[in-house]
Amino acid sequence: MDARQLLRRAGMRVTAPRLAVLNAVAARPHADADTIAGAARAALGAVSTQAVYDVLNACVRAGILRRIEPAGSPARYETRIGDNHHHLVCRSCGAVVDTECAVGVAPCLQPADDHGFAIDEAEVVFWGLCPDCRNQEDAK
Repeated sequence: MDARQLLRRAGMRVTAPRLAVLNAVAARPHADADTIAGAARAALGAVSTQAVYDVLNACVRAGILRRIEPAGSPARYETRIGDNHHHLVCRSCGAVVDTECAVGVAPCLQPADDHGFAIDEAEVVFWGLCPDCRNQEDAK
């Protein structure tokens, strides 16, 4: 991913905070804003939390980043966009992993009644225990 090119294609100015945030998300898929802010600060020396949130929100609106919000978890961000993939979330440690579309092409799933909506995306979150947490449970 070339962050500069993504920003330019989206009609956004290329700035050091935007580059630092995009690079942090690319290096840490499914990270929350605090983790991303820490990585951006490490790269830049200083950047406000509000600036990080502003960059994240602008990039989500521009379609450069995707925000996911698993129940009970802060919003998380990823660079994998536009393919309608889903996520696996560990109930114990909170790890998040991508998984491909449940069946077929987007929107993957059809509700029993669409209530007149023109559906273009399905968001599915599978919950369970990751292999590491399962191994810890088995060891008890």
